[in-house]
Amino acid sequence: MKKLIQRIQRLLKRILKRFASNSQQPSSLPLINSRPLETSIPSISPRWESGLVLVCSQCANEQPNNFHPTGRSSTASEDLENWLKSRLKFEGLWGEFRVVSTSCLGVCPRMGITVVLVSNESHGNSPCLIVNPQSDRELLYSYIKQNKG
Repeated sequence: MKKLIQRIQRLLKRILKRFASNSQQPSSLPLINSRPLETSIPSISPRWESGLVLVCSQCANEQPNNFHPTGRSSTASEDLENWLKSRLKFEGLWGEFRVVSTSCLGVCPRMGITVVLVSNESHGNSPCLIVNPQSDRELLYSYIKQNKG
């Protein structure tokens, strides 16, 4: 048993020594299976450079708002999202802005819908708004248009 413990201690010392010598060398690309990882991910400029409007699909989800001709009820989130899309298309701004339904954003207001406005100018500081889906529509739309580049 004593010999086994000594062998384990020597093995641990070798491992620690090797780890210490590797950490002192300047690091290059991370390795997985002894192959370097690709570090560049291609990027593109999307059509919606003026802004991305994220509408939480979970806010007010249990409160049916309107009824579709198919008999299916829609939520206040869906109605707000559809209204914004129609309004942007009507004014010819649909390509510059994009309205996207998203899952829970973790804000969970008691009343209203969470909307996040993302733009290139926001630099990670995107406003997170709590919007009344009926009375704040026009105000939200004017706020979105302010982001037009």
